[in-house]
Amino acid sequence: MDNDIIRDYPTIESLRIKAKQNIPEFAFDYLDGGCNNEENLNRNLQDLKEIILEPRYLRNYKSSSTKTHLFGVEYDVPFGISPVGLQGLIWPNSSEILAKSALKHNIPFILSSVTTMDIEKTAKLTDGNFWFQLYNPRDRNLRKDILKRAYDSGCKTLVLLADVPTFGYRAKEIISGLSMPPKLTLRNIIQVLGKPNWAINTLIYGQPKFKNLSPYLKKNMSMSQLGKFMDETFSGRINPEIVKPIREQWKGNLVLKGISSVNDAKEAVKIGLDGIIVSNHGGRQLDVGNSSIKSLAKILKHIDKNKTEIMIDSGFRSGPDIARALAMGSKFVFMGRPFMYGTAALGSKGGNHTISILKKQFQQIMNQLCCENTEDLPSFISK
Repeated sequence: MDNDIIRDYPTIESLRIKAKQNIPEFAFDYLDGGCNNEENLNRNLQDLKEIILEPRYLRNYKSSSTKTHLFGVEYDVPFGISPVGLQGLIWPNSSEILAKSALKHNIPFILSSVTTMDIEKTAKLTDGNFWFQLYNPRDRNLRKDILKRAYDSGCKTLVLLADVPTFGYRAKEIISGLSMPPKLTLRNIIQVLGKPNWAINTLIYGQPKFKNLSPYLKKNMSMSQLGKFMDETFSGRINPEIVKPIREQWKGNLVLKGISSVNDAKEAVKIGLDGIIVSNHGGRQLDVGNSSIKSLAKILKHIDKNKTEIMIDSGFRSGPDIARALAMGSKFVFMGRPFMYGTAALGSKGGNHTISILKKQFQQIMNQLCCENTEDLPSFISK
């Protein structure tokens, strides 16, 4: 897969810089920004750097395997693609690009309820090997129909979103007009005119739409009507009573994403969740909270990871970061921004390129540590 790596962009940060050059400022701010003063966004990045691993050069080491089993499926590496809303706003057709790349590299792809590709197309592009993240509808019948569509399309793992009881206060998005409904301002128009490749691709693939919701929308809805529909239809709040009927209907794996406290982790296990993704939504929701890696450390002291799959996202930008998370006890790492930087920077080549960077970096760490299997990484933590 090394042929997928483009020499000029060997790191996620180099892709981030190129992405900023390629797309309108409002799209980059939506992708890159956090809430309030972005303290938790930065805390995610900084706290990871404190984790140090020690190599074992003199042990009887033969080779390293990066393969990892999760919910009975063997993946080539222990990382996957997080759900990201409005992916087509960041780069047109990016959902499709990443779904294809995930299948090629044998990693999980999580489709968001509110992104720009629907369940049925995702199933075709991934041969049914995808996860679906549900943004919980208030209407029970609507929820039942969405879940049926996902299960009938081959999806075996459903992800419930727990950490959006309200929308984060994001100053950059307020300035750019990226509210619901979005506001087209003179400033935004000027930004689009300055990014002709983004504009041309948007014309080719069409303006971004919530395609999963298309069957439930009235025709020719105005943006204000769409905004009202979203407010009335969806609730970000999750509790045991909401989870219970979902658990009864969904026959596959059920995962709760957005857990950052011990109490919530215990409750998730109690109500029958098969896995949790420790996450603070990439620092986009709560500026005063812990980094995801510090939340993970606390949660693992109270949860038996042999009975519940413990995964993580938020703040991971490299192969070394992935190794750090696994060394701290996570089974798997999910990432959103790195893959979106890749597509925004390199278009159709961005998915394969970004995955290849992370795979090569992670494999090098495994080899350098002389660690044979991913589950052995906790023994390489520097005490």
